[in-house]
Amino acid sequence: MLFDSHAHLNNAGMTDEEREETVRAIEGSQLDYVMDIGFDLTSSKMAVDHAAMYPWCYAAVGVHPHDTEGMDDMQLVMIKGLAKKNKVMAIGEIGLDFHYDYSPRDEQREWFRKQIRLANELRMPIVIHSREADQEVMDILKEEGAFSEERKSWFPKRPDPTGYIKSTLTSAASTSETAAPALISTTSTEVPMAPDARVLLHCFSGSAELGRQYVKLGATLSVAGPVTYKNNRKTIGVVEEIPLDFLLVETDSPYLTPEPFRGKRNMSPYVEHTARKVADIKGLSFEEVAAATKANAMRFFGIR
Repeated sequence: MLFDSHAHLNNAGMTDEEREETVRAIEGSQLDYVMDIGFDLTSSKMAVDHAAMYPWCYAAVGVHPHDTEGMDDMQLVMIKGLAKKNKVMAIGEIGLDFHYDYSPRDEQREWFRKQIRLANELRMPIVIHSREADQEVMDILKEEGAFSEERKSWFPKRPDPTGYIKSTLTSAASTSETAAPALISTTSTEVPMAPDARVLLHCFSGSAELGRQYVKLGATLSVAGPVTYKNNRKTIGVVEEIPLDFLLVETDSPYLTPEPFRGKRNMSPYVEHTARKVADIKGLSFEEVAAATKANAMRFFGIR
């Protein structure tokens, strides 16, 4: 019923007992799938192992900006090898993090670019981490062809039932940057389709306007536990603005635990609370949001 599109069952800080507890919780929950996301070479290998062990688990491989210091071409070759393993569906998480600066910014930029190129070479989806680097992340993605027409041609188009992408394009010249574009209603029984760049902004923390720009470019946005936090109007505004067709839900576990479990270690089954909050914001049923975000995630990652 649910798809946790971003989790770290491979987290090095978890004990074997905690990991086993998490697996039991997943298998006893409403979750159908979990995407185990790599953040360095070791965790990427572990994600591949988990995907082989558990039928509900898939993997992404890559090096997080925190871990790019000292990265070399041999590590990239090894990531490439892992990306070709069974049930590895994306390159990620990769990007820029200028909040902590655990790795020098120049090294973050270099390996972000090289991993985008790897994803393009392999024609794979990309999972993006962006923190306090919004404009530069978007610029680099554009410069490296992540939103190019060629890349979009590699993937099937995605449904756009509301005509949202077309409306953002046609209204760009006549609306202010902060005004939401009017949606185009359609009376046709044929669902409009839109290009898909298969770029995912995980745990999206940007503005609704930035989200609108990304969706127009062909990206998908994922929301996590912070959408349930009482004063997080920014992410709530994103969920209000962006149609459900372009949204995923995630935990980023063991981090970013949603209410009502905030303060405890996060686990994939808690994605239910994020989905329920999205449903509440959009005035939909939990079942509708669970089904839609699962279908969106399966489409994004190419899972049949």
